[in-house]
Amino acid sequence: MADRIRLGIIGASPTVGWAHRSHLPAIAASPEFELTGVCTTRMETAEVAKKQFGARLAFDDYKKMLAHPEIDAVAVVLRVPAHYQITKDALNAGKHIFTEWPLGATIEEAQEMADLARAKGVRAVVGLQSRAAPAILHMKELVEEGYVGEIISCSMRLIRGGVLERPSGRTWQRDDELGATTLTIAAGHSIDALRFVAGEFSEVSSIVSTQVPQWLETDTQQMLDVTAPDNIIVSGRLANGAVVSAHVASNPWAGSGYRMEIYGRKGTLVATSEDSPQLGEVYLQGAQGSDKLEDIKVPDKHTNVLEGMPKGPPKNVGQLYYQFGAAIRGQEASYPDFDTAVELHRLIDSIRLASNEGRAVATAS
Repeated sequence: MADRIRLGIIGASPTVGWAHRSHLPAIAASPEFELTGVCTTRMETAEVAKKQFGARLAFDDYKKMLAHPEIDAVAVVLRVPAHYQITKDALNAGKHIFTEWPLGATIEEAQEMADLARAKGVRAVVGLQSRAAPAILHMKELVEEGYVGEIISCSMRLIRGGVLERPSGRTWQRDDELGATTLTIAAGHSIDALRFVAGEFSEVSSIVSTQVPQWLETDTQQMLDVTAPDNIIVSGRLANGAVVSAHVASNPWAGSGYRMEIYGRKGTLVATSEDSPQLGEVYLQGAQGSDKLEDIKVPDKHTNVLEGMPKGPPKNVGQLYYQFGAAIRGQEASYPDFDTAVELHRLIDSIRLASNEGRAVATAS
């Protein structure tokens, strides 16, 4: 392997999408990696991305990227329905891989990819960036150190705005079966942060609802039917005995952002952000033996990226890339792998089942 890990990004649009917002600027500020290749469906846009972000190689066929000897690792940053086949092809090519969340459109796809990654012996990271956010890491550390003592209850809410209309490039997400919804993405990321900090769920009851059954497609002015849920309410119990509630929603106007609260016998911890914890800056407060919350400074040890890393979405993606690079180098690293993704897919399926059947569902460990 070269001095720097040679990375190829599949889905490297130079103008739109998650790679443009996060992965490409994160890699540009990550000294462990060289952006060796970029791949889009058209060579024209691949060449633009190559020039814009300083890559050495451009591809319009991801299989050619996977076959290139100078690619050590790849990132799959595409629409969810494309994750399965491309990730499988990358694993079969023996590449270390970073696939965005959701790992697959179904738990069966996710399980197959996790089994294949284990068989191939490569480093496989799933893009659950909340687990790399410095404040979330410190919150977990404080819980483990006994800051709150025995956890009594937890609550989490993430209310986002803007669900009435979308441009045609994003209206594909209206189809629940394609796997990119408020349940899988917004709820998936934020509930994963909760279970990362406070512990795994043992049972859930839920309401998974589509409150806005049509979207306006802004560039065609068509009203389109929606099956994807936009409001998810979960209540239940954690394996450690704590009770838990969560509400994640995409509502039309004036979303109130993110708040996670952990209440224990000794104290309370609260994390807040203007957006979901994998996207925005997270702030931490706490109280011990007092009803007054005070700001908690997050130690520098939880920040792995350099000062040049852009704020916002690239930061936590960069944090995860740091761990990915350490793992590839054989160094100590902590990151969400494909098995972590399977666990979250299973929890989301339990939440959906509980809503469909109107009963509490025990979650598999």
